[in-house]
Amino acid sequence: MYKKRAIEATINKTLKQFPVILLSGPRQVGKTTVLRQLLDEKYSYITMDDPVQRRALQDDPALFLKSHPERLLLDEIQYVPEAFSYLKMRVDEKQEMGQYALTGSQSFHMMKGVSDSLAGRVGILELQGLSLRERLNLPFNKPFIPTESYISERRNELVSYNSLWQTIHRGHMPRLALNPEFDWEIFYSSYVRTYIERDVRQLSQVADENLFMRFMTSVAARSGELINYHSISKEVGVSNDTIKRWISILESSGVVYLLQPYANNHLKRAIKTPKLYFMDTGLLSYLTRWLTPETLSIGAMSGPVFETFIVSEIIKSFLNVGIIRPPLYFYRDRDQHEIDLVIEIGDAVYPIEIKQSAKPDAKMGRHFEVLKLSPDKKLQTGTILCQYNHLIWLRDDLIALPIQYI
Repeated sequence: MYKKRAIEATINKTLKQFPVILLSGPRQVGKTTVLRQLLDEKYSYITMDDPVQRRALQDDPALFLKSHPERLLLDEIQYVPEAFSYLKMRVDEKQEMGQYALTGSQSFHMMKGVSDSLAGRVGILELQGLSLRERLNLPFNKPFIPTESYISERRNELVSYNSLWQTIHRGHMPRLALNPEFDWEIFYSSYVRTYIERDVRQLSQVADENLFMRFMTSVAARSGELINYHSISKEVGVSNDTIKRWISILESSGVVYLLQPYANNHLKRAIKTPKLYFMDTGLLSYLTRWLTPETLSIGAMSGPVFETFIVSEIIKSFLNVGIIRPPLYFYRDRDQHEIDLVIEIGDAVYPIEIKQSAKPDAKMGRHFEVLKLSPDKKLQTGTILCQYNHLIWLRDDLIALPIQYI
């Protein structure tokens, strides 16, 4: 059964604006499924997972594309990055919108080929796993920016989030999320093995798969924290440079998201190190061996996992409308001021604190004032995202917002 995806309208709009569309994202988040659902009758489908088709495109790209003159959906294009220059020639010849639809797990080689050969000709979108909105079939599809108008509009479609920790623990991969009979551990065990054997090996020479697995586990245990390359290096037993390269692999393939620090000339004491978040809390739970929703919800990682879940949901709200570089940051300085999320829209700055608590308090937003040091920015009403059951004003410039508003 097909699950309608929030990104569908963005895909259709992009196909009308560019000769090529590239839908990137991690394995098994539904890239091929959504494109085939939208394009199946209009596009021929060829996957580069097929070794015969892959070799044909690698050996003679010009002949391959000439043999498929109609609209074409090329799946897993990251395996043949040399095809991009030939795609450029084809789209320049025909000058038509929506000639090619491509899917691929983000990789250095693929994205370099796109930027070098298809600049100005390709609309790039990113798909992640199912959002809560998608699971609940909510038509609301705007990025999370807690303005008065957003809150007012979102209020009309609020739904209770029952079994939240079961959702967090099971994860966001469509195949697993939509099939409760599928075994969680078997799924993620296979997922990690396939990811390492295929995506990781394509990007880096990893001789010891068990070592990379240990690295992934070490990083998962630090989701929501500042990246500390030395600490991970010491725990895994490889060099700092190797850890940096491996984290780049996780980021480029959409497994983790690096949240950049918010800083400018007026915030000179701000820390410059990014924070790392896993995009799938099911994979995070599997790697850190929280085997049930119950143990996860009361365990030592419940706070960081909850924060990871909320951040990933907010990121997806931007990705699904085509904003592949969401204006999301965090703030931390040497004076121990911390703000979980900062959303910057033009000169407006929205500070957000994420709390697992159902008892919001005005003290939770005590660090928001530090952002007033930026005279060229307008500090907006602060938000405490929490599990309280309804919206409540804590001060005239601070609101507690249930996570249902994401």
